[in-house]
Amino acid sequence: MEQIESRVKNLESRRKQSRLSTLATSDSQIVNLSKIQKTDYKRISTSMEEFDRVLGGPARQSPDGSSRMAGGGIVPGSLILVSGDPGIGKSTLLTQLALNINKPLAVSDSLLAAKSEQRKANSSSVLYVAGEESAQQIKIRVDRINPKASFSILSDTDVDNIIEAIGAAKPTLVIVDSIQTLQTQDLESIAGSVGQVRECAHRLQLIAKSLQIPIFLVGHVTKEGNLAGPKTLEHVVDVVLSLEGDPQNQFRILRSTKNRFGPTDEVGVFEMEEGGMIEVKNPSKLFLESASRRMEAPGSAVAATMNGTRPLLVEIQALVTKSFLPMPRRTGSGIDNNRLQLLVAVLQSRMKLPLFDKDIFVNVTGGLRVIEPAADLAICLAIASSLNDAPISSKTVLIGEVGLLGELRPVRFLDKRTSEAKKLGFTKVISSENAKSLSEAVKLVLGK
Repeated sequence: MEQIESRVKNLESRRKQSRLSTLATSDSQIVNLSKIQKTDYKRISTSMEEFDRVLGGPARQSPDGSSRMAGGGIVPGSLILVSGDPGIGKSTLLTQLALNINKPLAVSDSLLAAKSEQRKANSSSVLYVAGEESAQQIKIRVDRINPKASFSILSDTDVDNIIEAIGAAKPTLVIVDSIQTLQTQDLESIAGSVGQVRECAHRLQLIAKSLQIPIFLVGHVTKEGNLAGPKTLEHVVDVVLSLEGDPQNQFRILRSTKNRFGPTDEVGVFEMEEGGMIEVKNPSKLFLESASRRMEAPGSAVAATMNGTRPLLVEIQALVTKSFLPMPRRTGSGIDNNRLQLLVAVLQSRMKLPLFDKDIFVNVTGGLRVIEPAADLAICLAIASSLNDAPISSKTVLIGEVGLLGELRPVRFLDKRTSEAKKLGFTKVISSENAKSLSEAVKLVLGK
């Protein structure tokens, strides 16, 4: 039986594939690596330092020359996938990107003579391909962000028509919202199917590489939070960005899970407001501005984490209550649940804390997700603080990985973390340098 995903074998289909292959490479020949000259990518700045930081690239000097700023930007010819939950702000962030980059195209007189007046009036350096929204809906969003700005919009879902439009306009940047809405008539399946998503992404990759035009693709996610569509989609693109955060919270975290042109451990922090995404220049200070910190409430601890080269201080809250269930709950928000289970087991076994009949809830404030083990000590102390109803001093910051034997392990970039903590007014740092075990750290912090 013929498969639904099979290609329609006709002459026109083969011609399209031949043209795309020719665009991708004009010469098929073996080249010795030693004869290839190194090329430095001239990146396109997004005019958003937090965005540039996540995309990666060499650091640059601040305008006044006093400090080093996060470098980076968009590499020409790259294919970038942006994913996130519905309503998280993907389209808003990319709309701001389009408005920042869009500039009138510089066209020669001979080319202007060959084009119509309508084409000249509509020319812009950014092309926004709208597959999910109408042009009127996008106009409303643009007016909310910057009423005086604009860019070109193409409302189409046929990938071959889109490629033709890109080849004719040759914009500086293309945004496709979203890849799951595109389809090609060369396949019999519907838009969003495995074959359609894979083929459309492949064709956009060819045009991006051949014309050196960066293309952003918006991708849907499943209810588990994973990218929808085939895994091939993540392999085809050069960069995979994820926009995270609680839709009920104003903070948004942009992180990279794949990056062929830079690191994957940097994060960008934004605040969602009526006028769009606002960059958060000092996220540590913002994350720590809460009533519980000022009140020194039991169950609140501060951890110094690292996201790439940036130290980030976050508040970790814990609540320990009597459980009436056969199996007490261990629930973590913003941390790995398996890691939480492990740390609770260490507290029970090594510290002899009576947690076997307690429900434990741990939360990272601000909607941030902490994945590095340097936050282990803060999680453990927050749980111990809540259990004993003993607050931790608001001037104390906790740094350290907790081992299965209850020992404190050293973490990287301790000097950077400590320096950031002192800048924010913390006077006491508990780490593996002044506490060799979890029990020693608890005595230093809680006196127990």
